[in-house]
Amino acid sequence: MTVPPLHPLNRVWSELWVSLASLLRSYTALHGLSGNRQAAVESDEERIVVCHGARRLQLTRQGATVTWKREDGSQGTLELTEAGRLRGQAGEEEMDMAAEAWARDLMREWRQ
Repeated sequence: MTVPPLHPLNRVWSELWVSLASLLRSYTALHGLSGNRQAAVESDEERIVVCHGARRLQLTRQGATVTWKREDGSQGTLELTEAGRLRGQAGEEEMDMAAEAWARDLMREWRQ
């Protein structure tokens, strides 16, 4: 959803973005506890980057549009909703569930 720069929804998207970064910090910390592992999470108003070893998730936001990219080159586009969900081709998902799934994948131990 594209809205003018001063539209009240831009504040909603910004707040949801900060929440998403916080969720990623919390869930990567939780998933790293058992193996004493940590992820690096960096964020600003337009970008969140989460790294753990060779794994990397980069999220970029423009308004409500969120583009994600992984270290293997896979990528996609999602949309923040006013209800705090992420909408993609597969439907809507609670933002915390998406963050938990990303964190779980980023923090899983390498199995040989």
